[in-house]
Amino acid sequence: MFLSNCMRRGAAAVALLSLSVSGVQAESLKAALTAAYAHNPSISSALAAVKVAAENIALRKAAVLPTIGASSSISNTTTFSGGKALNQQQAQVGLAYSQTLFDNHKTDANVEQARALVQVANQTLRSTESTVLLSVVQAYMNVILNTQLVTLRTDTVQFYQSQVKAAQDRLNIGEGTKIDVAQAQASLASAVAQQKAAIAGLQTAQASYKHWVGHSPRNLSSDYNYGTLIPATVETALKLAERLNPSILAAKASIRAAQAGVDAANAEFGPNVGLTGAVGPTFSSAVPGGNPGGMAMAGTVKLSFSLPVYGGGALGAGSRQAQLNAVKSGLDADAAKAQVDETVVTAWSQLQNAAAQIAAANSGVEAGQLALNGVIQERDVGQKTTLDVLNAEATLTTAKEALIMANSTRVIAAFSLIAAMGKMSARDLGLRTPTKSAQGYESKVEDTWEDVRSLE
Repeated sequence: MFLSNCMRRGAAAVALLSLSVSGVQAESLKAALTAAYAHNPSISSALAAVKVAAENIALRKAAVLPTIGASSSISNTTTFSGGKALNQQQAQVGLAYSQTLFDNHKTDANVEQARALVQVANQTLRSTESTVLLSVVQAYMNVILNTQLVTLRTDTVQFYQSQVKAAQDRLNIGEGTKIDVAQAQASLASAVAQQKAAIAGLQTAQASYKHWVGHSPRNLSSDYNYGTLIPATVETALKLAERLNPSILAAKASIRAAQAGVDAANAEFGPNVGLTGAVGPTFSSAVPGGNPGGMAMAGTVKLSFSLPVYGGGALGAGSRQAQLNAVKSGLDADAAKAQVDETVVTAWSQLQNAAAQIAAANSGVEAGQLALNGVIQERDVGQKTTLDVLNAEATLTTAKEALIMANSTRVIAAFSLIAAMGKMSARDLGLRTPTKSAQGYESKVEDTWEDVRSLE
C-alpha cells in the first residue's frame, strides 16, 4: 500500500512538472541569455559601479582647476565716543578665486590612477556579465538534465511495475518464485526513490532558472550554434584568454593604478604653489562726525608657496605603502593569470572528455538495449531469471543517465571555456539586446567645465 501511494504521488508530481516545463512557445538558450542580461540586477549594479568610479576622474581633476565663489555679508559696528553710541553698517559683496598652480604633478598622478580604476571597474562589469551568463547556461542545462532524468526514471518505474506484475503472474501459475517477486518489488522501490530524487532536483533547477532568467522555464533545448567561439586548440584558447579575460585585464589595470599611486605619494615631497584672490565692493553707512560712508572697491591677490620639510613620518609611510601596493598588484596579476590558465585548461579537458563520454554512453545505451531485449526473451523461455532482467535494466538505465550527464557537461564545459577566454559577453554571443556600457558616461565626466555650463 505504501509503495502504491508513493508511486501515485510520484506520478502526480511528474504530471505537474511536465506542465510547468511545457508551453506553446519554446525558449532557446540564446533567448534565456538575452532575458537575463537585460534584467539581471548584478550586471546593472556593476554598471553603476563603473559610473561611480568615473566620477573620481572629475574629482581628481578639480584639484588644480580654479574654484570661484560669490559671497555677501552685512555687519553692524557699534562704538562709544563721548558717552554716545555710534553705529555703522557695512555690506560686502564679492567674488573669491583660488587655484593650485603647481602640486609637483600629484594631480596628474591621481587622475591617471582614477582612469585606471575606471578600467578595473569596467573589467569587473565584464566579469560580472560573464559570471551571470555562465550561471544562466548552468541553470538552463540543469533544467534540461533533470527533466530528462525525471522522464527516464519515470519510464524505469513503469518498467519495474510491469516486472512486478509479470513475476506475480508467473508465481500464480506456478512458474515463478516469491524470490522473483521480492526482487522485482525491491527494484521498483529503489526506482521510485530515484524518481523522487529526480523530481526534487528538477524543482531546484527550475527555481535556479527563475532566479537567473527572471521567469519559469518552458520547452528548453540544448541546441546552440557556437560558431567560431570554440578554438581549434587549447594553445589558441590560452592566448585568447591572456588577451581578453576580464580578470587578467583588471589585474593589469590595477598595476597601472598602483604605479600612479606611487607617483602621487612621491609627489607629496615636492613644492606646492597656489593663487587666491578676492574682489568686490563694500558699502558703508555714514557715522556722525566721522566716516562719511559710501562705496569702496577692494581686491586682493595672494601667491603662496609651500614645501614639506617634516610630516611626522606620514610622507615616508605613504610612499612605502604605495610601493608595496604596486608590488602586490604585480603578484595579484600573476595569480590571476595562473588561475585563468588553469580554468581554460580544465574547461578544455572537460569539453574533450565529454565528447568521449558521449560516444561511450551512446554505445552503452545501444548495447544495453540489445542485452535487455535478449535477456527478457531468454527469461520468457526459462533460460534467464527475473534478477537477470532487473540487472540488465539497471545497466541500461545507468548508460542512459551517463549519456544525459555527458551531454549536459559538454554544453557547460563549452561555455566555461568561452567564459575563461573572455568571450562570454552579450556582443560575442550575439544577444539581441543593447550592450550595457558606461563609455558615454565616462566621456561626460571628463568634461570638467560641465558645472559652469549647467548654470547657463
